[in-house]
Amino acid sequence: MNNAIVVIPTYNEKENAEAIIRKVLSLEVPFDVLMVDDNSPDGTAAIIKNLQQEFPDRLFLEERQGKLGLGTAYIHGFKYALARGYEYIFEMDADFSHNPEDLIKLYKACSEEGYDVAIGSRYIKGVNVVNWPMNRVLMSYFASYYVRLVTGMPIQDATAGFKCYTRKVLETIPLDEIKFIGYAFQIEMKFLAYKYGFRIKEVPIIFTDRTKGESKMSKGIIQEAFYGVIRMKVDSFFRHFNR
Repeated sequence: MNNAIVVIPTYNEKENAEAIIRKVLSLEVPFDVLMVDDNSPDGTAAIIKNLQQEFPDRLFLEERQGKLGLGTAYIHGFKYALARGYEYIFEMDADFSHNPEDLIKLYKACSEEGYDVAIGSRYIKGVNVVNWPMNRVLMSYFASYYVRLVTGMPIQDATAGFKCYTRKVLETIPLDEIKFIGYAFQIEMKFLAYKYGFRIKEVPIIFTDRTKGESKMSKGIIQEAFYGVIRMKVDSFFRHFNR
């Protein structure tokens, strides 16, 4: 069995699902792929099932009953990966905003350099974002600044959703206690890894906005992140981070 698996949540990603799966499975590092589909009405799951016939030992599908949120999809995927013994567990988007080739850089940061978490960072070397409108770039950049200011964690791209976790990180973080379900989930996971003292490396990537399908960003997701960061920091004063 391969020791690395890429968890990719999907909701209405029929335009991207097959292409992203084939690209990840073609890389020189043998990654397995777990798609977590939230009952996409556009038939995404059917596309994945068809591909499973071609890649029965490397492509897996978990179907959920509805659109339950990005964070819970990743938690579902993490538990799946831990139960099956994977050592390196990745998360990435289905829409090619994350370049699958960069999975190799994240993998090497953990497997060869000894880091516990590797983050595909848009902001570790300037601003590396393609095809985003300027207001979206500024919002993302200053959101990371805001998170650093409130939490004190020295991570330039605090909202990044392209990451590699080693098994011990996901075994240490109490996954059932994760509070956020939107993009704030990304912040909470980094904050907990930081508070538990794990070694974190930001690996520079170029982020390219999706060209197919629709963004899942919403005002509610932004509000959850803004207010949730303060609550998360306050709550941290009343818990212990021992491992």
